[in-house]
Amino acid sequence: MLVYMIEASEIQAGGARAKARCDELGAFPYSDQAHGLFRPYLSPAHRETLGRLAQWMDDAGMSVETDAVGNIIGHYAGRTPDAPVLLIGSHVDSVRDGGRYDGMLGVMLGIEAVGHFHRHNQRFPFALEVIGFGDEEGSRFSTYMMGSRSAAGLTQTIDDSVTDRDGVTLHDALASWGLSTTRFKTAKRDNVLAYVEAHIEQAPHLERAALPLGLVRGIASQYRYRVTLGGQAAHAGTAMHERRDALAAAAEAISAIEAIGCAGPDDLVTTVGCLTVENGAPNVVPGLVVMTVDIRAVTPGVREDAAGQILKTLEAISHKRGVTLAVEQVQDLQGALCNEALNLTLRDAIIETTGKAPPVLLSQAGHDAMIMAHLAPMTMLFIRCEGGISHNPAEAVNSEDVEAAHRTLVNFITRVGEER
Repeated sequence: MLVYMIEASEIQAGGARAKARCDELGAFPYSDQAHGLFRPYLSPAHRETLGRLAQWMDDAGMSVETDAVGNIIGHYAGRTPDAPVLLIGSHVDSVRDGGRYDGMLGVMLGIEAVGHFHRHNQRFPFALEVIGFGDEEGSRFSTYMMGSRSAAGLTQTIDDSVTDRDGVTLHDALASWGLSTTRFKTAKRDNVLAYVEAHIEQAPHLERAALPLGLVRGIASQYRYRVTLGGQAAHAGTAMHERRDALAAAAEAISAIEAIGCAGPDDLVTTVGCLTVENGAPNVVPGLVVMTVDIRAVTPGVREDAAGQILKTLEAISHKRGVTLAVEQVQDLQGALCNEALNLTLRDAIIETTGKAPPVLLSQAGHDAMIMAHLAPMTMLFIRCEGGISHNPAEAVNSEDVEAAHRTLVNFITRVGEER
């Protein structure tokens, strides 16, 4: 039994408004490129966006602050000053030529949910906070998830001398905002009851199932490697049996890496995303190739097993072809499973909204939720995305799906309040 009835017309207005606001933030001055969306961490567009978000948070009845790492937080007090916090969030930064809804839609839905309770003068035995993280994408510096890592209180080793493509250091970018890595630890959120994130699915499963919303079971862990294969540059007229072709070795390795991914469990994915041929020319046998290898899986141990297979395969190929092999691990991002109790509550909220049980999905993409799981129990709501396309200007969502997500989030918060 809900505490009060939710007016469908108001929910629809909230969902439509969340989508419209994402659209507003998809262009100048909330983007640093003239056409399309690019909102990197600590950029002019990031600053303008936080200013607009602060206005909307204030309208929704929240007090607003920006923390020591550049995250924006809106706070809606609970019934008592010492009430724990139900944290709702996602990220506000984007990749270059990104979509309008990745990350930002989750922030907007949080603001709309709080605004709904504010208009009804509804308070809970917990406070509500909406957080918009910076640096989830790592699209400006060679960093990632500094915002959520700081909010979760995780220890970070950060080289603030790293530069963006324009030569601006992280240190200087932070300083221009009055920030410093030395104060990141002060951004840790305290007394957090739970964390919930709404996000576009970034896959076509909901679209294929003809359903608007999905429940996330877990987020994949990730390994990323930089692999260097060194052969011998030679004239293209060199006999085939005398070659030490680094690119041919890489081609064999790519096929093998794909095969390992295909042969594994359903939650395993393997990707070679970048390939660089040094000093390549049409009449030269390639002597040096650098490529990236990305390995992801949700089930504990699957990622590790696949990485072992891939490394052994690379060693065998390099030995057979007479090329050198150097492998550097550049990322080890631990995934997370969603909290079972929160998932049951979110499932009931989805059923209440849509009348249908949601599919339980896996996320191969990384999210701030996987970091916040170190701080508090977390759950995730997936929203149908047209064609499963994201990180692309073609990213699109249906207004009715966003409205369903908004209503579900309102119902979820209400149910958590009843359970307390």
